[in-house]
Amino acid sequence: MAPADALEWVVVAPVKHLDRAKTRLSTRAAGERRELALAFAIDSVRAIMAAPAVISVVVVTDDADVRTAVVALGATWSDEGPEPGLNPAIIYAAAQVRREHPEAGVAVVAADLPALRTEELSRALTAADGVARGFVADAAGTGTTTLTARPGVDLDPRFGPRSRAAHAASGAVALEPGPVPGLRRDVDTEVDLWDAGRLGLGRATAAVVHLDEASDATGADGV
Repeated sequence: MAPADALEWVVVAPVKHLDRAKTRLSTRAAGERRELALAFAIDSVRAIMAAPAVISVVVVTDDADVRTAVVALGATWSDEGPEPGLNPAIIYAAAQVRREHPEAGVAVVAADLPALRTEELSRALTAADGVARGFVADAAGTGTTTLTARPGVDLDPRFGPRSRAAHAASGAVALEPGPVPGLRRDVDTEVDLWDAGRLGLGRATAAVVHLDEASDATGADGV
């Protein structure tokens, strides 16, 4: 349970239509890429939802299969809105969140984090309590896996190429939650997937890649 005075958060998790997702896993058949992208989302959302400070998870997607899967986990969903592109879709969903939860912080967390541990996200959100806007860089140090904004603060997402630098230039603060390898390990390539496997995949992803054992993303061993 989160401390009584801790900020509560609503997490926005964008997921591409599965037909367009994970094209850089090009050695795999299209059907397997779809399966992997959906598994990444399931494992990410499951870990996010278990964080004590998270009161709701909104998955932003136009894919019916993703919607069905995340609703089964207890999450809600938003469509991508009228404007094309990732950042407009995030802004559209975040505006709905602000209307429904004006006292909560809003965090964007990537939904391709199959090695994410709940405790890692909890530490990042605790670090975000103290800054107006914050971000967690990806494992490569050039992208962003998490962006946070306190209540009343414009989220101002700048995801895309070199988003770490873009978020820093916009005034967001690099969060320092300690070691959070699963929170930084987004997966776009086979090397990324191998590295996520080294950290320990969630159950859904492990099933797709035919691993015998999967890590418990919500357990205490996921520090």
